[in-house]
Amino acid sequence: MRQYSADLTPPWKRPKPVPEVPAEPGLVVEEPGTGFCGAVIRCEAGTVTLEDRHGKHRVFPLEPRGFLLEGRVVTLVRPASSSPVRPTRTASGSVAVPGARARVARAGRIYVEGRHDAELVEKVWGDDLRVEGVVVEYLEGVDDLPSIVAEFAPGPDAKLGVLVDHLVPGTKEWRIARSVTSEHALVVGHPYIDIWEAVKPSSVGIEAWPRVPHGQDWKTGVCRALGWPENTGAVWQAILKRVGSYKDLEPELLGRVEELIDFVTVS
Repeated sequence: MRQYSADLTPPWKRPKPVPEVPAEPGLVVEEPGTGFCGAVIRCEAGTVTLEDRHGKHRVFPLEPRGFLLEGRVVTLVRPASSSPVRPTRTASGSVAVPGARARVARAGRIYVEGRHDAELVEKVWGDDLRVEGVVVEYLEGVDDLPSIVAEFAPGPDAKLGVLVDHLVPGTKEWRIARSVTSEHALVVGHPYIDIWEAVKPSSVGIEAWPRVPHGQDWKTGVCRALGWPENTGAVWQAILKRVGSYKDLEPELLGRVEELIDFVTVS
């Protein structure tokens, strides 16, 4: 008896096989659905991370016929080595130290104003902070700063660094910051009303952060102006996912965080 294939699709309608290409670091491909073109920087089980010429990162699934290589459809597969491609630098831009164990926590600390600030610092500087043994905590507001500093009692072996939102000279917050600053306690501020604004607009797909009328909650006003849901917690998580490295943040924030890390780690 004759044996027939279970596939009844006529041969001329069957998709032609495409080559499988290992997703080696540096390979430049295009994802046709979005038009995003970039070099492979990481390949893990089921996903590949690309970086475009502007330093923007996107993660895509490793699907059959999912990419274009020099204009030809290909299927990206994990490289022969089963281990993921390791980045040579951390998200903050520092040289990565593969296999480095977290250092025992220092007595020194960095405080940031708010949970969102802490989550952003952890995402971008987390690897560096673990290597240095620096713990980041958050405070609910600058009004709590004098009592926190008094309880912490900073000294030569236990320095305290504090990052404050929108620190403007002459304000109550500015006066509080000055009152607790000492040889072993450093308070610095960035110019942004909220940490959201320290994320580059291009990284979240907008032209600019909107201006919010004075007296209105800034996060809520931003969501309304951009047509985003007014669930600010969920919106922040969506923004945070768009941050792949220091390249997605404004220089004014980068400089302040690096200054605090240097302050609490240098004897």
